[in-house]
Parts: sequence; structure tokens; C-alpha cells
Amino acid sequence: MIPGERVLADEPIVCNPGKPVVTLEVTNRGDRPVQVGSHYHFYEVNDALVFDRSRAFGMRLDIPAGTAVRFEPGDTKTVHLVPYGGSRQVYGFQGRVNGSLAEGPSSHTQNRDDDLGASPDTGGTA
Repeated sequence: MIPGERVLADEPIVCNPGKPVVTLEVTNRGDRPVQVGSHYHFYEVNDALVFDRSRAFGMRLDIPAGTAVRFEPGDTKTVHLVPYGGSRQVYGFQGRVNGSLAEGPSSHTQNRDDDLGASPDTGGTA
């Protein structure tokens, strides 16, 4: 091996093999860019991002760790989401779950404005 040499696999690297994937179309209706990191609970992203939030409950982006997807104002992108693993406990983010994902999104809707009627945030990070 030569110092600095990269030895790559012959086959493609698959990030989350065997995990079910949800595909969503997401639009940034805000006036500022929104960036969502690889392990952010997609259900709790910035309200300027418009999509079917109930399908994103317990899910994160299917992208390599440490990377992100950026939505410029007016952008519509298709994203792929995978479920959280491990104990499936989510804490922090926007504080809309702070507990087990086993209960489903309906048990956490009291912390969230009506998705269709909410006025979008002005942007920022997820």
C-alpha cells in the first residue's frame, strides 16, 4: 500500500441494507434554505418543509452518517427515509416526541400544529 492510496470495494456500498425505505416528495415553502442532517428525526424537521409528516414518524434520511440534504427556498426534492434502529427512543430535536416511537405519530400530535394549516417557519436548520 502506498501512503494516501485509496483501496475501494468492487461492489457498491449500501448504507442501510435490509431496512424498509419510505420515499417522500418534500418542498421548502420557506424563504430561507433548510438543511437536514443524516440522523435528524424527519418528522420534526422545520415546518417550512411540506410533506406527509405522518409517514416520516420514526424515520431518518437514508444517507451516509455526517451528511445532509439542503432544501433551497422553493426546492422540491425526493428523499428516502429509513426507520431508526436500536431502542427506538427519540429525544430532543423539536421536543415533539421525547420518548418511544412505538406509540406512533397520533400520540404526539398535541405537540404539533395541524400540518396543513400551519404557517411555515422562515427557514433555518432542521
